[in-house]
Amino acid sequence: MKGSNIRHIIIALFMASMGGLMSQNLVQNPSFEAHSNCPQRLGNFHNNVTSWSCPTSGTTDYFHACSEVMGTPENFKGQQPADFGAGYVGLYVYAPEDYREYLQVELAEPLIKGIHYQVSFYVSLADRSDAAIKEFGVLFSSHELAIDTQKNLSKRLWYQQKGYRYNYMEIGYTNFYSDTQDWILVHTQFVAKGNERFMMLGNFKPNARTRMFRTKRNAKQGAYYYIDMVSVMMDEPPSQKTELVAIADGRETKNIELDKSYIFKNLLFEFDKSLLLDSSKKELQKVYDHLRSNANLRIAINGHTDNVGTERYNQVLSKKRAEAVADFLQKLGIPKDRIRWEGHGGSRPITDNSTEAGRQLNRRVEFVISRAFQKSTPLK
Repeated sequence: MKGSNIRHIIIALFMASMGGLMSQNLVQNPSFEAHSNCPQRLGNFHNNVTSWSCPTSGTTDYFHACSEVMGTPENFKGQQPADFGAGYVGLYVYAPEDYREYLQVELAEPLIKGIHYQVSFYVSLADRSDAAIKEFGVLFSSHELAIDTQKNLSKRLWYQQKGYRYNYMEIGYTNFYSDTQDWILVHTQFVAKGNERFMMLGNFKPNARTRMFRTKRNAKQGAYYYIDMVSVMMDEPPSQKTELVAIADGRETKNIELDKSYIFKNLLFEFDKSLLLDSSKKELQKVYDHLRSNANLRIAINGHTDNVGTERYNQVLSKKRAEAVADFLQKLGIPKDRIRWEGHGGSRPITDNSTEAGRQLNRRVEFVISRAFQKSTPLK
């Protein structure tokens, strides 16, 4: 038997044995809670945080509620509550003269060639930043990096390390880069090359090639971000994911992205009631199948109405309709702690309420599928 066939059989056996462990996070100390020392000064991340290091001589910072000097939620860069415990990391991803800071962690086990994974982390732009970037870089390496530079960690520097192998990707977004209030989830999917043992996060480009914009006039400091809850998990190949039909940006789609709001296409209720019609249950069955096949995913359900009726009545009705969807999914077998729901009444119309056609579009139920609930979504 050829070696490649043997490898595929081994992978298949491994995948079968993993079963419920498919959602295991391979990042050790993912929310930076475990630390050897309470941080007392700037730039001491590599000495404070367990399992993590810096791949360059850039001075990444560690913040934790145990410290008065490097504390949370208030610190020298502004104010940001920790959302996953009591600690998080801060680093410059854009600064004068190409100065950069990075994070590095050894994965709990090397990635398997040909297997789909998802990498994700939460970011928030520090209040006192005067610039923001529009993409983050993720670099996987076969070996730990320790390069004596405070500038950007360029490909030229990577390949000076003999025998090292890499897998590099960029995550470009339109909604995360300038938010100084909330923690925003950043994520991407990729296929492993089989050489990934260490992971680094940051901006690997020089200033001249970085997509950025200035948030304040006369910007001189740069872009400083807080980072928390880093994750690398196995993911299903796109060809194996359940197809869902929903409405996004006014168009039908079967490609449901994480952390994006979709409208149920065929979710219907009797007029002025919250009882699900039988014709709606087929679409909900598809959502259930998707959640059942991906035990690490959560769903947030949001009910909406038109502007006919009082504000209080519409809020109650929209909540009952969202709850009816949640109850149906629970009866099918989705645990309650994986579902959240909320009613918004007529406060968030997507079109004009002056016509019946518009009012019908505004009477809707939306859903968001995520790996973790957004902070603003209350648990019901």
